Formats: sequence, C-alpha cells, structure tokens
Amino acid sequence: MMFFKRIIYFAFIMALVNVGCKSTKSPIVAPVNIIVEPVTISENLIQPPYLQQGDTVAIVSPAGNLNNKVAEIEQAIKLLNSWNLNVVLGENIFNQNNEFAGTDEERAADFQKALDNPNIKAIWCARGGYGTVRILDKLDYTKFTEYPKWVIGYSDITALHSQIHNLGYESIHAIMGISLDIYCEFPEENAVPLKDAVFGKQLAYTIVGSVDNRPGIAIGELVGGNLTLLHSMLGSKTSIDTNGKILFIEEVGEQAYHIDRMLQSLKRAGYFENCKGIVIGSISKMRGNIIEDWGKPIEKLILDVLEEYELPVLFNFPAGHEEDNRALILGRTVELTVGNNESTLVFKN
Repeated sequence: MMFFKRIIYFAFIMALVNVGCKSTKSPIVAPVNIIVEPVTISENLIQPPYLQQGDTVAIVSPAGNLNNKVAEIEQAIKLLNSWNLNVVLGENIFNQNNEFAGTDEERAADFQKALDNPNIKAIWCARGGYGTVRILDKLDYTKFTEYPKWVIGYSDITALHSQIHNLGYESIHAIMGISLDIYCEFPEENAVPLKDAVFGKQLAYTIVGSVDNRPGIAIGELVGGNLTLLHSMLGSKTSIDTNGKILFIEEVGEQAYHIDRMLQSLKRAGYFENCKGIVIGSISKMRGNIIEDWGKPIEKLILDVLEEYELPVLFNFPAGHEEDNRALILGRTVELTVGNNESTLVFKN
C-alpha cells in the first residue's frame, strides 16, 4: 500500500512541475531529483596542499599601499627563496591610489590572477592596513576550489580569512611581506612558525601562563582574527560562525572603549553563546591610558564581557601586531589547554 502511495505522490509532483512550465516545447524528459533529506556537510574544512620545494608563491597587496617598501618586499622574496620557493609579484603591487595599493579593480585583479593560476600554491599578502573588504565581492573562487592554495596574512587580511573559511577552506594567519620591516634584519627564528605551517609540520605552542587566564580545556576549529574586522563584518555573508569553535582575537591601536564596544557587539550577535574557548592574541599599542580611561586593565575588560560564559580564556598568545607573531591555521581543529602557569595550543594534523 505504501508503495502505491509513493507512486501517486510522485505523479502528483510531476503534474505540478509540468503545469508550472510555460514552454510550448516537448515535455521535460530529464529526471527530476527530489531532495527528501537535508544535505550533511562535513565539519572539517578543506586543507590546501602543503608547499613543496620548487613551488611558487605569489605576493600581492589587497589592501594598503607599499610606498617606500620595496626593500622589505625584496627581503620577503629572499626569505621565500631561502626555503627553495619561487616567487611572483602581483602586477599592481607597487601601485598607489591614496592609501591603497592601486584601485580596487587593480588589487582585485592581482588577487584574482593568483587565485586562478594552478601553478601558484600560496598567496602571501604583502601588508594589511585597510582595503581588503572593498574587493571581497569582486573575487571569484571558482578556480580556487579546483586548485586550493594557502592564503597567508593577518590584520586586514582577516576579511579574506573569513570569506575563505565560509567557503569551507583553511587559511593561515601569519606574518606578511612587510612584517620584515618590524625587525630590520629579520631573525630566521621569527619566520619558523610560518615555514612550519606552509610545509606541513605540526604546530604546537606552549605559552607562559597568566593569572588572568580562565583555565580549562577545549577542542574545536580555530577561527577569528582582527577584532575590528570581525566586528565590521557582522551581519554580512562574511561574518563567521563560532558555534562549537575556538575564537582567536587580536587588535592594535584602539582605545579601551572601542574594544569594549566591539566585544559587546560580538556578544549581542551571539559570538560567545556556543563558543568553546577564546584565545586572546596581542592587544597592541592601545591609545590612551587604559587604567585612567577605563579603570581596569584590558584583561579585566575582556573577562567582564565574557563573565556569563563558562569557557576557557587564554591571554597573551603571541599572534598579532607584535614582533613574535606565531602562525595559526584558521579552520583547523585545535586542542586548547589553558592554565595559570602554562597553556598549550596544539593543531591536529
């Protein structure tokens, strides 16, 4: 009996399809696929292939201009060459359009060309600043999904990390081309975490503890980046999902009330509701005197925002706008163990 009911139901659906067709041509004969169950999507993001010696890396600037930064880019090329990697530069990388590295169309064209070229295995962003969000909707990831590659950078590049994460791919939060400018003579050891990440060595960090840490253990995908960028993308299709994940945040050059306002916005948007843990990176070069302006240190400000949530919170992780900027694979499952004396962040290969 159930068999005949299903046949009648299918005939009814087909009749509705044909009635709704306004064409006077022959009836549609192609099979009709009726989805009766929700599609299950894997929780694991797609990992681009790790680099091998002889691979090619593209250096592009999707945001700020590289005015007077030629020497730093030459140093970046030298670094990659020392890893036996080839380098190509974006055609418009040294263009200048006010504060941007060329027009939106020029910056998007350089990034698009790197996305589309199957011989390019990684895209290393030269710098952040501002401007990446202006090209997001100009990018086409069709070829990228056929030939995934690592996209590397931090700060303003958070916009790209979020976009790529929402497409279902991992990316790398790490130093950029002009990061070398911070050190003048770039110490090789500061580049080791990036080298380890792109060549597939497991990342595992042990961090000195803090009395402000909220101890605990959590396992989940690591997501996040610069707080200002995460805040600016709220409500857009590039806003990230933090459910069941571990959120990383870093910031630079902001006043205490700006940080509180952005965190409160994330809170109201549900970012912390089902989050498994928080990793606070460098909160650098804060404007004003936070004790005089806010009455408490930045750690207390953050803990006040997170007070109602039972999750581990790690402070002072070395990633962000500081000399020690460890590579993080965003979208990768990590195990976070937070203590007051010592904490660890271990990436699962």
